[in-house]
Amino acid sequence: MWYQVLNYFFFIFHTVFTLFNVFGWIFPATRKWNLFTLLLTAFSWFVLGIWYGWGYCLCTDWHWDIRESLGYHDQQKSYIHFLLLKLTGFNFNEDLVNNATLIVFVISLIMSIWLNMRDRKKSKRSKITA
Repeated sequence: MWYQVLNYFFFIFHTVFTLFNVFGWIFPATRKWNLFTLLLTAFSWFVLGIWYGWGYCLCTDWHWDIRESLGYHDQQKSYIHFLLLKLTGFNFNEDLVNNATLIVFVISLIMSIWLNMRDRKKSKRSKITA
């Protein structure tokens, strides 16, 4: 039963985390946190990925361990591919999903950095003129 709770937790947490990475830069109140979560993701993919394979995700690894304990043997390497399969029932090309994921990630990271820098400059200017 505990593993089933963790399975649902990871479905919800990881999906919300992913959506926040993609859209969190849009809202001024969440931009700093969005940049932080994007950098955590980049660290997992590109730094931990040196040892565990490019695109390694700690959340995915833990979720797969939990699902394996429940008797599921998921064949997907990518959480996004897995999520799309579960939500739509359609088995998209894994390379296409991985490439699209990377493109969306890079766009989100660029937007988050740019808007955080712009907000910081605005904040400094308003302090100087005040």
